[in-house]
Amino acid sequence: MSDRHPYYGHCFCGAIQLEVTAEPEATGYCHCRSCRHWSAAPVNAFMLFKPDDVTVTRGRDRIGSYSRTPQSIRKWCLDCGGHLYTEHPGMGLVDVYAAIIPDAPFAPALHVHYQERVLPIRDGMPKFRDVPESIGGCGEQLAE
Repeated sequence: MSDRHPYYGHCFCGAIQLEVTAEPEATGYCHCRSCRHWSAAPVNAFMLFKPDDVTVTRGRDRIGSYSRTPQSIRKWCLDCGGHLYTEHPGMGLVDVYAAIIPDAPFAPALHVHYQERVLPIRDGMPKFRDVPESIGGCGEQLAE
């Protein structure tokens, strides 16, 4: 997203639309139990943005919210159930699921919460116990 033009995403049915207007702060794969369970997948692809760079352009009143922990506020469409993003207040970032922004170039650079993996991925990218220090984690890396 180097030319900084917006990219557009939407829920499964299209009732909720959003726009991102900046480069992500980080991109990669999350292996934590919560993301795996929420996404019903062995791994979740993420793009982390600053909150001001993500705008809901349609359907804000159709967004549901759930917070299992104070670290993550998950958002989805009340009509179709399609997942949208997760707010991470402690990190000051919004995790927009890579799959809902089809035209944004997804360039994964790391794995987070790798110790919770159920699907080992040997791709040479750094594997973190939580998240890198630059976005609020301990920065501890794990073996591939």
